[in-house]
Amino acid sequence: MSDKEQLIIFDTTLRDGEQSPGASMTREEKVRIAKALERLRVDVIEAGFPIASPGDFEAVKAVAAGVKDSTICGLTRALDRDIDRAGEALAGAESARIHTFIATSPIHMERKLRMSPDEVVAQAVHAVRRARRYTDDVEFSPEDAGRSERDFLCRILEAVIAAGARTVNIPDTVGYSVPYQFGDLIRTLIERVPNSDKAVFSVHCHNDLGLAAANSLAAVRNGARQVECTINGLGERAGNAALEEIVMAVRTRRDHFDCDTRLDTTQIVPCSRLVSGITGFAVQPNKAIVGANAFAHESGIHQDGVLKSRETYEIMRAQDVGWSENRIVLGKHSGRSAFRARLQDLGVSFASEEDLNAAFARFKDLADKKHEIFDEDLQALVTDTNLDATNERIKLVSLRVCSETGETPKAHLVLAVDGEEKPGISIGGGPVDATFRAIETIVASGTVLKLYSVNAITSGTDAQGEVTVRLEKGGRIINGQGADTDIVIASAKAYINACNKLLLPRERAHPRTGDV
Repeated sequence: MSDKEQLIIFDTTLRDGEQSPGASMTREEKVRIAKALERLRVDVIEAGFPIASPGDFEAVKAVAAGVKDSTICGLTRALDRDIDRAGEALAGAESARIHTFIATSPIHMERKLRMSPDEVVAQAVHAVRRARRYTDDVEFSPEDAGRSERDFLCRILEAVIAAGARTVNIPDTVGYSVPYQFGDLIRTLIERVPNSDKAVFSVHCHNDLGLAAANSLAAVRNGARQVECTINGLGERAGNAALEEIVMAVRTRRDHFDCDTRLDTTQIVPCSRLVSGITGFAVQPNKAIVGANAFAHESGIHQDGVLKSRETYEIMRAQDVGWSENRIVLGKHSGRSAFRARLQDLGVSFASEEDLNAAFARFKDLADKKHEIFDEDLQALVTDTNLDATNERIKLVSLRVCSETGETPKAHLVLAVDGEEKPGISIGGGPVDATFRAIETIVASGTVLKLYSVNAITSGTDAQGEVTVRLEKGGRIINGQGADTDIVIASAKAYINACNKLLLPRERAHPRTGDV
């Protein structure tokens, strides 16, 4: 970075990103994403909210044990039990951080906390001091800072820095700020807090008005040196500032920013695909940096310009963020060693030989259907294998769908439920609708279908289709994913995957006591 200051990238995909309805991740999935973030060279990974549930505690513990080159962080409220639980979860981390928060806006203090400003300051100071029992790296956030009074923010930030907070994070919790206002807030706080030079100022912006990245960058221009963000902008409500947008804006516009990150940007697209595949949240084609159309040119004028000189219409190189023609030369005659080696190149490893064998069997089946297999196919294949491993109480045994012009589509299928094969038949408005109705004749899930989404994993008519379904039952939202070269079969897999998740014990409920 030569003479430029470092901009710390704090990724909260595993915590705030997971709070998107339907985006819950298993412990194993969190570790896979954390490993990808480590390859991306993210500085701090917020792995979860350890007090939220036993499952979240175990996930943070697993990430802390498995990642060595990034600091692992756990979020806590300003409560002793939260902080102690986080300290326990992070005990195995090479580098650990505790991130504690308490609300500071008048409306939150009065109506939610029912505490006076003096009590809030005292609680914040106590929380920072308790967190320092476990680590010297403590971060403090005044929740809803965007709507807090500036004088009070100065007071509480001065107090927590004096108590030992090394990072103070200013969250725009409800996405209410606009760039010039938010940048001015950061500059004012740095200027007015007497001991501001003893801490790194950070920002955490939500995207309710579509301004999360702009607000974050305005803060950086005004002295913030940490940005909290997520892969693909995943997060509650409209999401968070997108990591890829922040990193590439700072790097591309070096003339406007006197800082840079240490990230390996070639890992951005692979990381984006992994998060999208695990959560089932597809990336829109026109999404900046990681969308399929981000470096595509349709206009003849644009195409002509790019062919003559790339810089005429491209401000970044596609290869710099991980776009490439990564194509593997593997087919149905390829062996396990070549298969394993390519997946290792993609950052995928297997916990056991059984997992490798299951993925390899799927690869062989896919090789019989597709002439060319791409890295994206392999990543979807591994994700599909892991989905099956999550819970196999319901399995698709066979499916036959009849659909022709002028006739009502009809689906015949057989499911294995706890080892017992059961047939189902139904008609529907289309082949997918008939298939879902046939599944319901057997499982009777009682759910409502809230989302059905199909995305092609690669190009070509033989491309695998990746299907996401979102089911809702009694306020619980579950995503299911499935991939296959046959869209109807992929749809059935996705629906069954969601039904299997519904049969699992509810491992965690997203905490609603507060959020940054």
